[in-house]
Amino acid sequence: MLERIEMKMHVDMLRAASALARQRDVTVGQLVRDLLAREITRAHARPPIRADERLVAPLRARLADDLAHAAGWEDLQARLRAKGYVLRASGGGLALHDWPGDRRICKASELGFSYARLMRRFGAPFPDHPHSHLIARHLTQAGSAPHPQARTETGAPDGTPDTDIDVIEPC
Repeated sequence: MLERIEMKMHVDMLRAASALARQRDVTVGQLVRDLLAREITRAHARPPIRADERLVAPLRARLADDLAHAAGWEDLQARLRAKGYVLRASGGGLALHDWPGDRRICKASELGFSYARLMRRFGAPFPDHPHSHLIARHLTQAGSAPHPQARTETGAPDGTPDTDIDVIEPC
């Protein structure tokens, strides 16, 4: 339901708004509603949470061995808990939290280990991860050949062995 409002606008601004509304084939009222809707959405949008690199770099060094050598999700969680951390599902990936406080520290990918990479390595999704659609995208069925155009996160064809190099995107 639309409510009527009254507003004052400088005559030059009204002329410009009218011209813009005509170009878009809408009324000035619709133009204003669209602009307000975009501004409200933008005001409520959360910026991506990026961890401070000064915090992440020492963590990356401290946890790299555990992340690289864990045999599975349980082993990885046990190794991390022993150092005061734990992984939690977060959006379409994983986040590192302190343990037992459970405060979010950073994304697992900021440590150089994305959820997709760990899922492929362990051959299973993170326990109770809410984004089950990622399983089909990142895990191939045992014995089946990957789709010829499927790519890993490095851009190499699926089935290409992981290298010791991780590409870390700038914040």
